[in-house]
Amino acid sequence: MTDFNSMTLMAAGEMIAEMSTQAAFSALILSWDVDEFCGSGSGSVTSKANDLVKFAKSNMGSQRSVPTANGRCELPRAMMEYAITASEQAKRNCPDAWSRLVAGLKMDGFEIGEEKFPDPSGRQSLFEDGPVMIAKPTLRRMLPQSVPGLNLRAADDEITTLLKKHGFSTALGHLQQATATFQGGHWSSANAMIRDFYQELLDKIAERFGCDPKVSDNQKRQYLAQDASGPFLYHEYNEWENDRGKPAYVLGLWARLHPHGSHPGLSDEDDCAFRFQIILITARVFLRRFDKRVSPK
Repeated sequence: MTDFNSMTLMAAGEMIAEMSTQAAFSALILSWDVDEFCGSGSGSVTSKANDLVKFAKSNMGSQRSVPTANGRCELPRAMMEYAITASEQAKRNCPDAWSRLVAGLKMDGFEIGEEKFPDPSGRQSLFEDGPVMIAKPTLRRMLPQSVPGLNLRAADDEITTLLKKHGFSTALGHLQQATATFQGGHWSSANAMIRDFYQELLDKIAERFGCDPKVSDNQKRQYLAQDASGPFLYHEYNEWENDRGKPAYVLGLWARLHPHGSHPGLSDEDDCAFRFQIILITARVFLRRFDKRVSPK
């Protein structure tokens, strides 16, 4: 499976098409040796780019190793590294595609950084000793790849599977809406859906363990920390404490998601991405725990 979701790949394909003439696109896919999968020679650049995306999403294409200036890598990664080099004019021409590309990369656990390299021509700087340095955009992981359990795509996939398995349809709907609004760059709306997902998930877990559906959300959290639910939330992990003078992760996370009361509040891309990522990781832990508790031994 590729590291990148369908929306990210599609946005990358749109940016590549915007960046390319027929000749430039042909040279690119020839250099990657994938021209046979990108339509006929008479097709438009857009249609060929769509074919490239379809191939990159396939099992064969997602594992296809291609040469790039940074060494060989899988085709989807090569597409991302090429797409992020788009000029400012290309970004202005396709602002929606660029926004979806940046947001999609964050959903996949990547961000666009910048590194400086000596000018290949060897030009010397007029102001400093040494060569002229050229800034180039680079793709970097937001979380260490070597740490187990931090793959955000895997988290999203596992959460979706477990929500469907246990019939948490409302929570799944909130998660899907959060994903759609985040990918569309609507940060405040995404924040609201992220909170709704977190609240609904804990509510339904409490109810599955016997809590009265009519009681308040706070009472449901307390129920999850009581013996009647197992307890589901662990005191020894500081996940919940009925003594509010002690630290409690579940309550602290809710406060972090809710800094402006019931209103979604102002937010930006980095803040929204943080909320989404911490919720995905937290929800996966709780859903795994729930699944182990209720699944037949």
